[in-house]
Amino acid sequence: MTDAADRPTPLPAPGEPLRLADVQSAVAAELDRIAPVIDELGALFAAAGHELALVGGPVRDAMLGRRSNDLDFTTSARPEQTDKILKAWGDAWWDMGRDFGTIGCRKGDWVVEITTYRSEEYDVDSRKPDVQYGDSLAGDLGRRDFTVNAMAVRLPGREIEDPFGGVLDLAHRVLRTPGTPEQSFSDDPLRMMRAARFAAQLGFTVDPGVVEAMTAMAERIDIISAERVRDELTKLICAPYPRLGLELLVATGLAARVLPELPKLKLERDEHHRHKDVYEHTLTVLEQAIDLEPRLSERSDIPAGPDFVSRFAALMHDVGKPRTRRFQDDGSVTFHHHDAVGAKLTRKRMKALRFSNDQIDAVGDLVELHLRFHGYGSGEWTDSAVRRYVRDAGDQLERLHVLTRADCTTRNKKKADRLRRTYDDLEARIDRLSAEEELASIRPDLDGNQIMTILGIGPGREVGEAYKFLLDLRLDNGPMAEEDAAAALREWWDARD
Repeated sequence: MTDAADRPTPLPAPGEPLRLADVQSAVAAELDRIAPVIDELGALFAAAGHELALVGGPVRDAMLGRRSNDLDFTTSARPEQTDKILKAWGDAWWDMGRDFGTIGCRKGDWVVEITTYRSEEYDVDSRKPDVQYGDSLAGDLGRRDFTVNAMAVRLPGREIEDPFGGVLDLAHRVLRTPGTPEQSFSDDPLRMMRAARFAAQLGFTVDPGVVEAMTAMAERIDIISAERVRDELTKLICAPYPRLGLELLVATGLAARVLPELPKLKLERDEHHRHKDVYEHTLTVLEQAIDLEPRLSERSDIPAGPDFVSRFAALMHDVGKPRTRRFQDDGSVTFHHHDAVGAKLTRKRMKALRFSNDQIDAVGDLVELHLRFHGYGSGEWTDSAVRRYVRDAGDQLERLHVLTRADCTTRNKKKADRLRRTYDDLEARIDRLSAEEELASIRPDLDGNQIMTILGIGPGREVGEAYKFLLDLRLDNGPMAEEDAAAALREWWDARD
């Protein structure tokens, strides 16, 4: 279990600079904390005649006052030499990244990955980098994505290497590339998405030159595999400030290539004309869903923290609107059935990005169900309708509660309060019926074996039809005594014949 002292320190609001003295103090404190690892490994590599440096994210996060037991290093040693040293030091080892020069190791609570100095770039039509080993720490840092990730701490002496001004950029909370952004993005186009992801994670602004290069080179992202794009998008969505990253992707044209449903929303007005456009409404819904996330861990077994499924459902819930927009004679706009159309588009996009089937089903179901509550009116639903709402939501019920509540972005306080009270009433009814009838595991009052015995039939299609009839009966009437259910089944069977 993570100690409170090891949890990330909250950053200032986006745009607020950091004091250099605080940065220096934070990194000194973190280096002292991780000294048992860095000093020992530094000494081992030095004794073997190799250079070793803590590098990249761990250095950046140390300067931000953030702690982690996952540490990245770079070294002059070749992978086979690193492997030999780590096997004498650690408890467990892996080399899945050997082709990229990376050897991993675990010792106690510490996880380390050590990569040989390297340089890499993409050919014009390649999806995989051409990895070449380098011969210096400065060269290795120069090929990294951003200056705040191009800092290192030489070991065992703990000298900070910052050839590209990463400390100042970190204090000013700005993302720049070590060299020209054009060269950096040509070497690895995924870095354009990483710029958006770091903006979302850290609340950093992006240097205008970097934004200009992202815009000019947006089509270069097409050579990157769907899996790598998916992973960056997931990290962005689960970051503290996803709006910052998403707005950057849309502004530079990258979103049009990796998530085209999002920028298409900028052209659409919502049916109530309460927002600038559906795009702005969508980002607001996402932020409100994030605010409601604590409900998920409080009311279900969904782990605390960023929840990708509920966030992505909030982002995609209205993507069916461009396809379903219709102008009325009075000048209003409708988007009938955008829930069903949006669910289909969402599933298609997530499949193209190689999301898991479970994630696709969860997000798709939430998009399809996000309007269902609006048929509730002022509480006119019967208990049967409430049961069906719970059944259709299935294990996504708590996420559906979050999405439905987040989807209220009206500036009319009375209307917002009314919608909140109405949904409070629906949730209370669900809780009451759940306590009485175990709605989460709702099933017919007779099982398949009982159906076959009562009707005198064997396995087959008729058993499934009878099961569906009994399930509908259960949803309409609530729990029934076994004899009453059997009588209803016989009556249905006789009428069917």
